[in-house]
Amino acid sequence: MLVFILRRLAQALVVMLTVAFIAFMLFQYVGDPLTNLLGQDATPEQREQLRQDLGLDQPFFVQFAHFVGNAAQGEFGISLRQGRKVSALIAERFPATLELAAVAALIALVVGIPAGVYAALRRGKLMSQALMALSLLGVSLPTFLIGILLILVFAVQLKWFPSFGRGDVLAWGPWTTGLLTVDGLRHLLLPAVTLSVFQLTLIMRLVRAEMLEVLRADYIKFARARGLSDRAVYFGHALKNTLVPVITITGLQLGSLIAFAIITETVFQWPGMGLLFIQAVQFADIPVMAAYLCLISLIFVVINLLVDLLYFAVDPRLRVRGGAH
Repeated sequence: MLVFILRRLAQALVVMLTVAFIAFMLFQYVGDPLTNLLGQDATPEQREQLRQDLGLDQPFFVQFAHFVGNAAQGEFGISLRQGRKVSALIAERFPATLELAAVAALIALVVGIPAGVYAALRRGKLMSQALMALSLLGVSLPTFLIGILLILVFAVQLKWFPSFGRGDVLAWGPWTTGLLTVDGLRHLLLPAVTLSVFQLTLIMRLVRAEMLEVLRADYIKFARARGLSDRAVYFGHALKNTLVPVITITGLQLGSLIAFAIITETVFQWPGMGLLFIQAVQFADIPVMAAYLCLISLIFVVINLLVDLLYFAVDPRLRVRGGAH
């Protein structure tokens, strides 16, 4: 177990160092931080002084070591666009993105799992075929188009929900949430549904496929032979084994929801990290871009590490294989 954990931690460290190197190269080859900070009219003396203050006169690997050390402490410098510490900007925007991704994942699970179970148990029925057709539509339509359609129908025509912003939020220290206010929930619903559509259809199709596979297993036949009711067979045996890969995929997809919320946040002007990143790209705000890249990579690495450890805990074959090595 210890060897397995250490191996995974070493792999995670290599990945993060690689990402940090890519982020560091943004500082070296994208834009000129001296010009962005001082402007075109700065004197050579001012540029040289700022170069020394930023450590840009030091050797490449010394600068990279300083960058990694600062990144490990959550420090990425000053935003060239807003003139504030990048860590403060990320701390302000991260709650909104995490809240959006968490609600989207909840919607995908609550709707996707029952729909997938129904499509498997009622295979061939009209409603089941309709659900599968809708799932293809959900996988095929781009996220921005789904968001625009929802805005057109529910915000512009029906006027049930607002079309942009986060609404009223409550602050608990540095953390903010709109889940405890009616206005915040109304602002959250449309972007959360937009972000959840792809994951929802993916989960539904995965649950259906896994459910059909499990129902053909021998232990399901034995359960039926023992006289168990359909409810006990479907939900006590089949669904329980179906959810193992579903939970794993959902865990990995949570990282994707956070990383790829950029489009949804842009369409709805949701004040999260994705919108911050888009604005940073438009302005060539390298510190913010580097911080976003490192943070998203860290989220993916942590989630993958947790999934690997979970597999190791529940699958005895991995423990035997790990002990053999």
